[in-house]
This record gives sequence, C-alpha cells and structure tokens, in this order.
Amino acid sequence: MKISVELTLTPLQNEFEAPTIDFIKKLRTSGLTILENPLSTQVYGDYDTVMQLITIELKNSFELIDNGILLMKIVKTDRSDYEPNF
Repeated sequence: MKISVELTLTPLQNEFEAPTIDFIKKLRTSGLTILENPLSTQVYGDYDTVMQLITIELKNSFELIDNGILLMKIVKTDRSDYEPNF
C-alpha cells in the first residue's frame, strides 16, 4: 500500500537547526520520494518502507536532542504528483 506522510520535526532547544537538517538529509538518502517546503517534509512510498525509515531516523534524531516534537500526517495514497487545479 502506498502512503504520503508529512513530517515536521521540532527540537525544543536553542540549537534546533542542526538536528532538523540532519533528519532531513537522512530521509533524502532513503531512495524514497522526498519533497520539502519551509514548513514540512513529505515522504512518499510503500507503507512498510516509509514507516520503518521514520521509526529509525526519528529514534536517531531523538537521541541527539533533549526534547522534541514530531508532527505527522499520513494519507493512504501516493500524492507525490499532486498539482492544484485552481
């Protein structure tokens, strides 16, 4: 099953940029379709592959920060080719 996941990682500390950038760079190396904007990162692909990637990389990121939040939205379809028609 294909899914689309929107992620926003928010380290709750003064030094927040480096852990966030590291998280995104690790997602990029996955071979999955990754789209980014200033507010979030989207990951598209097979459910098991995407969720395994998020689980591993989120754990690695959380080990590097004192406190943090991950906001995640999941859609049960691949929306990577979405283009607004308005």
